Amino acid sequence: MKAILVPVEPHSFIRSVLDAALLIAGRFGSHVEGLALGPDIPEVIAFDVPVGWTILSEKEQREHLSRSQHLFEEFMLSCGVPRKSEAADEVTCDFVGQQLFADSYIGSFGRVFDLIVLGRPGAQDEPPRLATLEAALFEGGRPVLMVPPASPASIGETVVIAWNGSTETARTVALAMPILKKAGRVIVLALDSWGGDGPSGAELAFRLERNGVRAEAVVRRLNTRSPGEAILEEAASFHADLLIKGAYTQSRLRQMIFGGATSHIISHAGIPVLMAH
Repeated sequence: MKAILVPVEPHSFIRSVLDAALLIAGRFGSHVEGLALGPDIPEVIAFDVPVGWTILSEKEQREHLSRSQHLFEEFMLSCGVPRKSEAADEVTCDFVGQQLFADSYIGSFGRVFDLIVLGRPGAQDEPPRLATLEAALFEGGRPVLMVPPASPASIGETVVIAWNGSTETARTVALAMPILKKAGRVIVLALDSWGGDGPSGAELAFRLERNGVRAEAVVRRLNTRSPGEAILEEAASFHADLLIKGAYTQSRLRQMIFGGATSHIISHAGIPVLMAH
């Protein structure tokens, strides 16, 4: 994971997002690129503007860009991260583009990176926004690291894979292999009666072992818990510092109506979560 994208926007825990990006970068000697992020601006604005839209004037966009760039560059400077290095394994950084990029841009630009790092969305349409996360997940084709408000002390030492046998989770595990190979402990967590047809957690753990990943399979009962609640509770019981999960293995619409594990984890995760769709 040598190329990491960090969309930067002033919000209450942007420092946690930058801390997490630097933790991952430190494990792989990555180049971290920041860009200024803002809400999508509709091309056609009707007379009745929906309440959820945030429309910035040109002056506000320039100020937003300046604040975002300053946040990124000051953080990297304080951490001693250079823009260039002769050493192949040294972390470097850069701030790309002198403009404000919209949420939807992250989905396309993110395709050329190994990882996209974003903050966990809040309840309101304030940054970090769910729209940014979903653009990265549905359009990027790359793994997304979702970071909670509290800065993590470590990422990838003890990893829990929420396994349900789905295509999305299989894809996420494949994209996470660089992290899994460096992990000290990997737990493949399966929940009784959760998930569809597919290989068992034990089968995944066995194949991960063939790739040099020290993995163990566990099965837990849901009891009265929802899958999302159970996953987070079990991850906490293992003192995991990273959760790996396929995103929206049920349709997004179904999760909006009935709820789902992805929606619960996006709203409540207290540890970094690596997701892909």
